Amino acid sequence: MKYLIGIDDTDNLTSRGTGFIVRDLARQLQEAGIAEPHCVSRHQLFFHPDIPYTSHNSSACLEADSDRPDDLKKFCLSYLLDVAAEGSDAGLCIVVFDAVSEEQIQWGLRAKKEILTQDAARELAQRHNIFLEGLTGTRDGIIGSLAACGLRKYGNDGRILMLAADFRSFKGAISASLICRNFHIQNIFDNFGVPIPPDAEIYLDEGWKPVMKDGKYTLIVEKDGEHTWKSISKEYLRSISS
Repeated sequence: MKYLIGIDDTDNLTSRGTGFIVRDLARQLQEAGIAEPHCVSRHQLFFHPDIPYTSHNSSACLEADSDRPDDLKKFCLSYLLDVAAEGSDAGLCIVVFDAVSEEQIQWGLRAKKEILTQDAARELAQRHNIFLEGLTGTRDGIIGSLAACGLRKYGNDGRILMLAADFRSFKGAISASLICRNFHIQNIFDNFGVPIPPDAEIYLDEGWKPVMKDGKYTLIVEKDGEHTWKSISKEYLRSISS
C-alpha cells in the first residue's frame, strides 16, 4: 500500500535540514525492509513573522510502499526522536495515499498562504483518522507535516529531492528517453508546457531537480541555443516550485 509520510521542523540553524533528514529516513526504511521509497518532495509553506521557522519554512513528504504500517509508524517515530535537532518543533504525519481527503489537500494549499493552528490540524486528523504526532518543542511541526501530505497528493506543488533512482549525482548531456528510463522521470516539458521528444538531447546542470506536475515526476527544460535543451536555472526552479 502506498503511504505519504509528512515531516516538518526537524532542524535548527546549525543542523541538517528536513529535506536531508527525510531522504535519510527513506534510505533507512528501505534498508530495514519496512518500506520501498519512491519520492521525497519539498513543499514551501507560508512566510510570516508570526510563524516560527528555521530558514525557509518548508516541509517534506516521503512517498513509499509498505505492507507493515505499524512498523512504519514505530520506525519513523523512533528515527525522528533520535535525529530532531535541539530547539526543533518536529511533526510527523502518516496517511494512506488514496485516503488523503480533499480537506487535507485544501489544508496544504491554505498552509502556503495563511497562518494555521495546531488545534485545527488535530481536529482535521481526527476527522479523517490520520496519524499525526508532534514530537519535540512546541509540536508546531504537525501543521506543516499534515500540509506536506496534502500538497503531495494535490500533485502540482513542490520540487523533488529524491527518487528511487539517484538523479542528484548526474550532470551532463543525455537524451530525454534515457532521463526517463534512468531516473524514473515521468514527463519532460519545456517552460511553455510543450512535451520534449524522446530523442532530444538535454544538458542537465549541477543541482537540477524535477517538480511535481499533475501528479507526475516532471522535468522542466528550456532552450539552450536554437536546437538544444538544458535544465532550468535554480532561480526559475524555485519560482515554479514554491
